Amino acid sequence: MDSTTDSDVLVVGAGIAGAAAGFFLAAAGARVTVLEMEDAPGRHATGRSAALYSEYFGPPEVRALTAASRGFLADPPPGFADAPLLSPRGVVTVAGPGAEAEFEGALATAGTAPAGAVEISPAEAARLVPVLRADRYARAMHKPGAMDIDVAALHEGYLRGVRATGRVVTRARVRELRRDGAGWRAGDHTAPVLVDAAGAWADEVAGLAGATPLRLAAYRRTACLVDPGRDATAWPLLNDLPETFYCKPESGALLVCPADAEPDEPGDVRPRDLDVAIGIDRLEQATTLSVRRVAHSWAGLRTSAPDDLPVVGLDPGVPGFCWLAGLGGYGVQLSPVVGRLLAAAALDRDVPADLPPEIVNAVSPGRFIRHRYLTTRT
Repeated sequence: MDSTTDSDVLVVGAGIAGAAAGFFLAAAGARVTVLEMEDAPGRHATGRSAALYSEYFGPPEVRALTAASRGFLADPPPGFADAPLLSPRGVVTVAGPGAEAEFEGALATAGTAPAGAVEISPAEAARLVPVLRADRYARAMHKPGAMDIDVAALHEGYLRGVRATGRVVTRARVRELRRDGAGWRAGDHTAPVLVDAAGAWADEVAGLAGATPLRLAAYRRTACLVDPGRDATAWPLLNDLPETFYCKPESGALLVCPADAEPDEPGDVRPRDLDVAIGIDRLEQATTLSVRRVAHSWAGLRTSAPDDLPVVGLDPGVPGFCWLAGLGGYGVQLSPVVGRLLAAAALDRDVPADLPPEIVNAVSPGRFIRHRYLTTRT
């Protein structure tokens, strides 16, 4: 560490992405300061996650990254968490008449996962989810390898690792960034390297640093908890094609989501009554449940790059500026692998050997902005 700086790396954002980055940077020997604008870490997307690990989810690059995260989540370092981070869940996906082609494509893709999806009958699906209206569906599949993630334990394990040698500073929104001989300065905090893990605010932070924004888009996602009127603990997650809703057991209740994805501005979004009502209506159409009361509802933002792939690595035009952004709905399950990849990039270390070069290149910020710097900053 330079004697004129107080950290080796500044990380902006203490959600799951920033916490993972800080953890792996600290594990590599860096002294890290994580700056969080809220009064506690994880107030936004992290604390509003559906908490599912699924190797069936997302484009091929995301599925590869998810698989590379499994080892850490299944067997974290000693002392990282008091209980397992993963627990069995599974997913049942159903499709009505007219969705045959979409179902076949989804089944083929999900069949390539380590615990490949298998087609089951709608009646078999109803044995797994007893409230399912099996007669409304023509096809069904079971994805047995999907698991619940203890997001709170994962997040806290990362933050504990940061605090062992560094700092997590709350109420520290970054409003100005300067770069001088000592590196980056954010308020009273300085470091040679800056990591932008600010979620929906990542483009805003990039602008403060003089980097080219990536046109990241934040999408609203709504959820609520309802009483299923019976013990649903062992049910798998239930969703449909073409992705109009999902539900899964959560904290003794049933989490219901209308799978909304409406663009929104960065902020502390609130659930809208109409979105909650749409989710409940879709649940009642698919099952025999009749929801009488919503116990709790919330909304969050999933922030994605234009190609729906994460953005991880050094900015090609701004020295010492790293991106860890655009994790979309994959952030929690990808956090171990993107954290490791970010740490390698920020500290100029070798890329983790288990990550193929094509995957590393696919998530590099250079895929969007290298040509802009070449043409405008020569």
